[in-house]
Amino acid sequence: MKHIIVISLFILVCFCAKAQEFNVTVQVTSPQVEGTEKKIFETLQQELFDFVNNRKWTNYIYKPEERIEGTILITIEQRSGEDFKGKINVALRRPVFKSSYNTTLLNYLDRDFEFKYVEFQPLEYSDNVFTTNLTSTIAYYLYLYLGLDGDSFAKNGGSPYFAKAQNIVNMGQNAREKGWKAFEGQKNRYWLIENLTNPTYSSVREASYRYHRLGLDLMADDVEAGRAAINESLELLRKANRERPGLFILQLFLEAKRDELVNIYSQASPMDKTKAVNILKEIDPASASKYQRILEAAK
Repeated sequence: MKHIIVISLFILVCFCAKAQEFNVTVQVTSPQVEGTEKKIFETLQQELFDFVNNRKWTNYIYKPEERIEGTILITIEQRSGEDFKGKINVALRRPVFKSSYNTTLLNYLDRDFEFKYVEFQPLEYSDNVFTTNLTSTIAYYLYLYLGLDGDSFAKNGGSPYFAKAQNIVNMGQNAREKGWKAFEGQKNRYWLIENLTNPTYSSVREASYRYHRLGLDLMADDVEAGRAAINESLELLRKANRERPGLFILQLFLEAKRDELVNIYSQASPMDKTKAVNILKEIDPASASKYQRILEAAK
């Protein structure tokens, strides 16, 4: 009997040791690339999956059920030998307390993704050295995942991970590949982390905490109290928008939440509906017709 217990504990320890931070689906596709061996993309996909999910990214011990869920979809559009060019779609989701519902934290398409890759060559990465654009970009988004997830559970809970993402951006200033520099565009990796670490726009991060931890997580027990916290989060988002209309990180927040917000407020009181719609139309005017459905919904 003792042997059985020891073996069971050993299996449990081994399982927990493998329970790293992420449970992320990685997919590499190449629909536009012709005349090349497709197996290299399968190898890249498996190596990136292992890089993401089997590497230790923090000092925190995650339980299996705590692992952060998301997807990384890489679409290769061009290949020339060891040089690859395409785009990367990163999506992050978070479970809502006492429900089977997962809310989206991020869904972003990065169109500036170039890298070198040699099949079966180990993927190298260090937090203190810009090794390759492939691993640095993936690591950047993983730290972004950790930061956004952390912010949704505790006020400014993602700060240590945003600092790591910022460090990757700093080291990428001499990279030949695009996406790391301020002058290359107003919506890239540089500006995404700049928005998240700039104190001027801290209200967006506070809004995320109120929206998720004090809002969605509370709604299973008290719908009205949860919605009240989401009301407060909208006020914080309006504050950020008035500081800088069209703020990149605010646009990404709304991109992830538009449909969810319509559902949340469609069953609200007339006063809450009107207030929410007025704010949403102000901060996201391009989607005004979608928010109008809130007022048209019967409670």
